[in-house]
Amino acid sequence: MLIDTAGLYFRAFYGVPDAVRAPNGEPINAVRGLLDMIARLATEFEPTEIVACWDDDWRPQWRVDLIPTYKTHRVALEVLTDDDPDIEVVPDLLSPQIPIIREVLDALGIPIIGAARHEADDVIGTLATHAPMPVDIVTGDRDLFQLVDDSRGVRVIYTGRGMSRLEVLTDAALTTKTGVTPAQYADFAAMRGDPSDGLPGVAGVGEKTAATLLASYGDLDGIVAAAVDPASPMGAAVRAKITAASAYLRVAPIVVNVVRDLDLPRFDARIRPGTPEQIAALERLSAEWGLASSMTRARAALAARARP
Repeated sequence: MLIDTAGLYFRAFYGVPDAVRAPNGEPINAVRGLLDMIARLATEFEPTEIVACWDDDWRPQWRVDLIPTYKTHRVALEVLTDDDPDIEVVPDLLSPQIPIIREVLDALGIPIIGAARHEADDVIGTLATHAPMPVDIVTGDRDLFQLVDDSRGVRVIYTGRGMSRLEVLTDAALTTKTGVTPAQYADFAAMRGDPSDGLPGVAGVGEKTAATLLASYGDLDGIVAAAVDPASPMGAAVRAKITAASAYLRVAPIVVNVVRDLDLPRFDARIRPGTPEQIAALERLSAEWGLASSMTRARAALAARARP
């Protein structure tokens, strides 16, 4: 199970009232919410391994160089010095909880894996592509739909509709949902665009038109070739839209496609009984931050899946 960690703790933060506080009065809602999610996911989907995939760089410069609007709306509106990286707008009450989340994950024995100059999506893409076993990807990010692959047992557990309405996406389920295959999804996303990621898409081409074009021409290269071929049956209006977006379409697939060949550190993600040191750390964290029943549920769910 590959967890899009930031996606889950943001969802936990907004899904659990910030009135949930630690003994010292600090908000602990994101931590407790994430623990409850882990308990639910481990119980329902029964993974043998769990990896917390991390954004070491949530807005890689190489993606920004290709599409300058990439995630611009997430950049904090404050003056940055030449030495400061762009920083993502993280709610003030969430920021102090992120180091606690890392401590808790470590004590639970869940490895946190990131990669320099890359997003968690790229870590997930690499691990899902090279895993020697079936993989469940837990995310609310539609871009990761491109990784669904029945032939390798790769599914997406989509949290976009909330934890109470999880969607399990296989090849057929994704095609039913979007009208395209997993192999076509990145091209579909590039044409459709995504305001949440600052991707403009092709003006006047929405999901329905993008899916129809892919059904007719196979992939983005086929669509672009048809747009410049006067003998193709492509309608004049759509042809003009694709042609006008040619510069964008040359770079968008590079930005949208997740990286699948990162050189990641070695790690052991097997769910195993906690060591005495881990158990002591969990008890300390639970008492210090008032994690109570959320910690108990997560520990019990993982213990039920643990193997020596």
